[in-house]
Amino acid sequence: MSGGFPVDLILFAMIAAFLVLRLRSVLGRRTGFERPPREDGKGYDPRGPRPVDNDQPQLPPATVATASQARVSVPDPRSPVGQVLMRIRGVDPGFEPNAFLAGAEGAFRMIVDAFARGDRQTLRALLSDDTYAGFEGEITRREGEGETQRSEVRAMQDMALEAADLRGTVADVTVRFVSDQVNLTTARDGSIAAGAEAVTELTDVWTFQRDLKNPDPTWRLVATRSV
Repeated sequence: MSGGFPVDLILFAMIAAFLVLRLRSVLGRRTGFERPPREDGKGYDPRGPRPVDNDQPQLPPATVATASQARVSVPDPRSPVGQVLMRIRGVDPGFEPNAFLAGAEGAFRMIVDAFARGDRQTLRALLSDDTYAGFEGEITRREGEGETQRSEVRAMQDMALEAADLRGTVADVTVRFVSDQVNLTTARDGSIAAGAEAVTELTDVWTFQRDLKNPDPTWRLVATRSV
């Protein structure tokens, strides 16, 4: 075995740090320009970005396609959830539902992967204290049992912004994710303890929270459930 310095480990650490910082800046962040959906419904208008009129806050179209081709749904502005989203935007003009969903998908993929690998540092940055305690407890249990978790998000099928709440300056936004995943847990001896190699469609409902007046732009995961 070579005694050289582990440059590859440093490289991986730098990449992971970049991804976390990127998500923190994108999830719920607005650049001031948006590309409107094409009339044929196939992605974004190729004519490029157009200025957003922040004096007239409006929610984007109800259904668009993300870069991953997942279908995403945003509530009608006249609905109760849509009204809360507009109130959130009133407190934080940088909030934009479609951009939020794009960031939420990235966070979902990172958290699923980090949980499977036992990456506590990434989870600590993206989860609330209580949620992190639950995830960390399961990671510790797995390690004690000698289990190995494999989780892969093969495709994101649908995302829907299901619920929203605003208490003072603290906002909660709930997203329903429908994804194709492989989840497999192997025991210490290599046998399958849970899950399978097959791709399974899973529905998860996650709630993200942020104090809109906090300069930290991170929306942290505060609740999860499977449907």
